[in-house]
Amino acid sequence: MIDHQQKTQLHLGASMYVPCTQSPEVLAAIANGEKFPELRSVIFCTEDAVREDQLNQALENLKLALRLFRNVGNPMRFIRVRNPHVMGRCIAFRGIEQVDGFVLPKVTAESLPFYLSQLSSGDTFSLMPTLETVETFDAGQRRELKKVLMRDKVKNRILCLRIGGNDLLNCIGQRRPKDRTIYDTPVGALIGELVREFLPHGFGLTAPVFELIDDQYQPLLEEEIRRDLANGLFGKTAIHPTQIGKIETMFRVDRTDVEEAEAILAPDAQAVFRMGGRMCEPTTHSKWARDIILRAQVYGVRD
Repeated sequence: MIDHQQKTQLHLGASMYVPCTQSPEVLAAIANGEKFPELRSVIFCTEDAVREDQLNQALENLKLALRLFRNVGNPMRFIRVRNPHVMGRCIAFRGIEQVDGFVLPKVTAESLPFYLSQLSSGDTFSLMPTLETVETFDAGQRRELKKVLMRDKVKNRILCLRIGGNDLLNCIGQRRPKDRTIYDTPVGALIGELVREFLPHGFGLTAPVFELIDDQYQPLLEEEIRRDLANGLFGKTAIHPTQIGKIETMFRVDRTDVEEAEAILAPDAQAVFRMGGRMCEPTTHSKWARDIILRAQVYGVRD
């Protein structure tokens, strides 16, 4: 079965970061689907995209913008808070119920409880903790974080985990080369470790931001998204509106994959059969097949 969190994560698409230093009117226009109608999810940022001396003004902009948010359903709206204290300030804003949840930066087993303490049992906010600190490189620290995430009252709030590629590279004093995907850096191997650590336990992972914006880097973006999907990641942060369409186009499903998925899920499917030049086995391929069908329903099919 595919749970509610997984279905919701599937609809994240290209989540665009928007600094809260923008005017309240601009923030509201984005939140209401007026400025970028194709946007499926938006993350209003009060963290790395905002200087320390701009934080109070950014929060004031967000506070005023919330009063202009309409109940439009799309895009999904999240706030990337700076720390637990800022999260508490945001939760106190009038109109905060118009927000779907929060992105929690630089989460560790030690810091996550402080974020959780800002929530009440009566709210319905979803959480997207971000893995982007030195602790993320340590297997023992990842296991400790997983213990906190697995708690009953925590896990049902976790929409997915986000991989903070640039922060992880910063931890080792590196930056993405202009001619390589994130998988061709030391963080690429770490992504594989995160997949093994969290995906089997029901925590989805979103792909790191692609910081190269110009058109000349579009083929590299396509290659990185192919590798995101091959590693089981879904949803990718966009830092510029021009990236939205490219990311979502890459999320479309090949028609041959849809046909194989339908055959695998057919009630009368054989235990093992050949299709599209490869072996199909419903007992081991059914989860993949359900994911493919859902993705096709949301993002479409390419021939």
